[in-house]
Amino acid sequence: MDQDLNVVAIGIFVLFVIASLWVTWWAARRTRSTGEFYTAGGKITGFQNGLALAGDFMSAATFLGLTGLIFIGGVDAMLFTVGISVGWALILFVLADRLRNLGRYTFADVVAYRLQPEKIRLLAAAGTLTVAIPYLIAQMVGAGSLIETLFGLPYFSAVLIVGTLMTVYVVFGGMLATTWVQVIKAVLLLVGGSVLLIITLSQFGFDLNAMFEKAAEVHPRGKAIFSHGVMFKDPISIVSLALAFLLGTAGLPHVLMRFFTVPDAQQARRSIGFAVVFIGYFQAALVLVGFGAIALLSGETEYVDQSGNISGGANMVSVHLSRLVGGEAFFGFMSAVAFATILAVVAGILLSASASVAHDIYARVIRKGSLSDSEEVRVSRIATVVIGATAIGLSLLVKDINVGVLSTFALAIAASVNFPAIFLALFWKNLTTRGAVAGGVSGLIVVITLSILSPTFWVQVLGHETAIFPYAYPTLFSVSAAFAVTIVVSKMDRSKRAALDRSAYRAQLIKSELG
Repeated sequence: MDQDLNVVAIGIFVLFVIASLWVTWWAARRTRSTGEFYTAGGKITGFQNGLALAGDFMSAATFLGLTGLIFIGGVDAMLFTVGISVGWALILFVLADRLRNLGRYTFADVVAYRLQPEKIRLLAAAGTLTVAIPYLIAQMVGAGSLIETLFGLPYFSAVLIVGTLMTVYVVFGGMLATTWVQVIKAVLLLVGGSVLLIITLSQFGFDLNAMFEKAAEVHPRGKAIFSHGVMFKDPISIVSLALAFLLGTAGLPHVLMRFFTVPDAQQARRSIGFAVVFIGYFQAALVLVGFGAIALLSGETEYVDQSGNISGGANMVSVHLSRLVGGEAFFGFMSAVAFATILAVVAGILLSASASVAHDIYARVIRKGSLSDSEEVRVSRIATVVIGATAIGLSLLVKDINVGVLSTFALAIAASVNFPAIFLALFWKNLTTRGAVAGGVSGLIVVITLSILSPTFWVQVLGHETAIFPYAYPTLFSVSAAFAVTIVVSKMDRSKRAALDRSAYRAQLIKSELG
């Protein structure tokens, strides 16, 4: 690979790492209490948090995975963008105020307000960890593919670099460092994505029709890329995918945790408003970039072979396009920005996972709240190291899977375990602890079992000929099971604890309205 390219890319990446480590050092000097470690003391503004939220979601799965899916499946992949946009609207109009007014550090604080805290926190921790691990793996798979293509380093080395840096950010800087690393990354990615879109459109004289016609002409499926049914051939898979994004986005622990970094519910709403604008724009840009990639990369044997296979895998479409249209320097810039994106996103996910272990399990369940701030922060830092090492090890097993698909699996878990408990705790007076736990466990078992048996994992990852579960995504079944079991068990629950759970709803409602 060209030496100039390596110098540009490595130089930009090193600058980002130096800047982010300086932010971590600066944040570490201001992080003393658990509130500062988990939520930056609630002092982040709505605009800053909106950028950070956008940074959380504009991840490797978006920048690398979405363009790869567009390249392969055409308009079918736009289901990902629509689902994400609607999911953010759900958070904005339905959940934002109540979550901010009721929570402290994690979303488990909200659900535990009216239900039996110990059992609910264990359920929430299970949901958080089973969401966080595949999300972390997805980001590190993207990093491995990127560094293999960019620097020529082994996949393992790339994963180790990302894992080490993300652990440093969280262990020393907590939420304050994570927030500002996200903000810097979001700005870089918005600027880089915009420049990539402009340069790509300029190849067609800024004529969208010309770009789409060229894409249909060179794609193996022709004009079929503008019709549904290329990637998803049945309505069950489409509905399941839509539910994963709609409900899963509203159940992501690292997203929900950001509600508690702002001072009040008004700033929480502002956060989501800004995030929706930034994320919506970026995803629309990537859809156009994806079709531009089809038109420009197809037939370029350096990037795509005669069978349509992409060099380095589908996750590398955006990066290859950057090189083709912008030359080696721009390729280096976008590659480094993409790598920086991964570093920032994994820090936020890792923080939510470590908070769940330290705050929800150790501090509240094991120690019953008898834990000092310094002790809880120390436990959270230890959990960060352990979870980070686990994610590094697991990421070596799923090297070739599309990161967008892997992130969708995490969204399916969030939709099936976290969202039903949050939604019903906030809006249904008859919810009981027994019902919430039964529903959450049912959703978790169904979503993991069906995901493993689906074509995505049973065939693509495990190598079997045919899948036992025929649909690509299980969300329709797992979410239905979670809600159904929760409601039925809660209705049938006549225990003394159930009476307390129901009576606590009114007190929760009053507190959520007063703030």
